[in-house]
Order: sequence, then C-alpha cells, then structure tokens
Amino acid sequence: MAKLSTKEIIDSISEMTILEVKELVDAMKEAFGVDPSAVAVAAAPVAAAEEEGPSTVNVVLTAAGANKIAVIKLVRDITGLGLKEAKDLADNGGNVKENVSADEAAELKAKFEEAGATIELK
Repeated sequence: MAKLSTKEIIDSISEMTILEVKELVDAMKEAFGVDPSAVAVAAAPVAAAEEEGPSTVNVVLTAAGANKIAVIKLVRDITGLGLKEAKDLADNGGNVKENVSADEAAELKAKFEEAGATIELK
C-alpha cells in the first residue's frame, strides 16, 4: 500500500459528505483510541492567540492636547501619581501604564482621546 501525502488525504476528505466524515472520525476513534476532533478543538485557540499579537502593551502619552488639565486629572486617576509627576508626564509624554491587557489599553486610549490627548499603544 502506497503512503498518501497530506495533500492527498485532505483532497479525499474534502470530497466526502458530512456523514462520511463523521464515519471516518468514528473509525479513527476506534482504531487509534483518540478523538481527532478534540485535538483540532484544542489546537484552534492556540493558533488564534498567536495571530492576535501581543497580549500586553504599554500605554504611552505622546501629547496632552489643548485640555491639559483634564489629561493631568486622568493621569492622576489612572496612575496614582502626585500632581507634579502627573503634570510632568502630561508636559513631556511617556508611559502612563506598562504591560496592560490589550482591552484595558484600548479603554485607556479612548479615555485619553476623549480628554484631547494623543496616545500610542506599543
């Protein structure tokens, strides 16, 4: 019996009906003692996580904009910095928060942009 290539196997499966594929999966379970659908389901989240990009980012203030007082207040609320440190950050820019989740970073960016600041996520 000749060994089939992966492409030949995939081509054969793509020509099957849903019922035939189910019968193939059942036969594989019986022959190998492994559920191939469990392997496919377990591999999918790993692949999705790799495609999403970095899981944590830095929120960097690049410009405070015209409403600097609102930005200073927001920096103080988010970071817990004192007034002088928050003002220095608003004046000079820099990291507001480091290693935050992408979702939290997007929320912070929206808040800063609402206050008139320019934010980068790195």
